[in-house]
Amino acid sequence: MLPAPLKKQLAVNLQDGFVLKRSVFQTCLELYPMQEWNLMMEKINKLNRFVKKNNDFIRRFTAGVKVVEIDALGRLLVPKDLVVFSRISKDIVLSSAVNIIEIWDKDLYEKSIAGDDVDFADLAEDVMGKSNDDNGIS
Repeated sequence: MLPAPLKKQLAVNLQDGFVLKRSVFQTCLELYPMQEWNLMMEKINKLNRFVKKNNDFIRRFTAGVKVVEIDALGRLLVPKDLVVFSRISKDIVLSSAVNIIEIWDKDLYEKSIAGDDVDFADLAEDVMGKSNDDNGIS
């Protein structure tokens, strides 16, 4: 069940539906509003499928992709294969990732943000602090 404030924010996307998929980098799921998914597919469709690396990427990126809807009560049914992949047990965390929502098992999410293996200050400086363009992003 989605929290009411999140459901309200997603209201403009409810009719178009969503795409739920495995994350590339983490053991979580990614929920794309259909409009965002279509933008991603436009980029991916520009890849030359006669390049093996591109073909392998497309296959793995779209593995387990499911079109899903949020029902009138704000519930999202997560297919069993995606539950197994994300190791969701009982409690979940919905985390905003700019234009998508990550769906995590609570314990795995807490471990991922604990930062034992990442110095966040160094990461922030590497990603955001060495700006070479007008919008402040490197």
